[in-house]
Amino acid sequence: MSWKESAKKAAAIEATKLVKSGQVVGLGTGSTVRYAIIELGRRIREEGLDIVGIPTSYQSMMLAAEVGIPLTNLFETPSIDIAIDGADQVDFELNLIKGGGAAHAREKVVDSLAKQFVVVVDETKVVEKLGRKQPVPVEVLPFALPAVVRKLEELGGKPSLRIASKKDGPIVTDNGNFVVDVDFGVIENPAELDQRIRSIPGVVETGLFIRLADVVFVGCKTEDVKILRRRR
Repeated sequence: MSWKESAKKAAAIEATKLVKSGQVVGLGTGSTVRYAIIELGRRIREEGLDIVGIPTSYQSMMLAAEVGIPLTNLFETPSIDIAIDGADQVDFELNLIKGGGAAHAREKVVDSLAKQFVVVVDETKVVEKLGRKQPVPVEVLPFALPAVVRKLEELGGKPSLRIASKKDGPIVTDNGNFVVDVDFGVIENPAELDQRIRSIPGVVETGLFIRLADVVFVGCKTEDVKILRRRR
């Protein structure tokens, strides 16, 4: 296992220690959260942890079922105690870029509802400012794609439709939509950009998560796990 995978696993396992019996847990999507889901399954089997999970993608749903996490949904359980999710970039204000797994619309719903939103990353994901060498994923209604692309270009972005690697054509989200990755370069005002993108008709959601994260567990090459907390 590479140092980066070890760091991701360490951060995820440390974050799951916040989960207590009786809680409803939002289950994010991605390679780092995968370790957290597996660890929660272990705690259920070996420690008697009593939780239910709300997955943010089919990927997370199938993994959670495989490791024995009971599942629910927002219709049956609208209140979430804690959500654990990954990120593609985290700045010093704990703003995030997410959406590498094309699940950011569902993730934002679940993460925003959680009483505590916990992020797990390795140290390469922590940056001074969002956007450097990292596009912003935007989920778009397929019907509106040409119009949305033009508007994103007017905002100064360089949009690119995300294409599937193992099928012909574009990536299709669990919601049946397309994902456009938009390169804005370094983002000076993430909150403003998020609002401007979301105001475009046809945009479902952006990968900018503004002032949602409460705490970030950062796995490091030194094998330490650092904890970053949002300043109130």
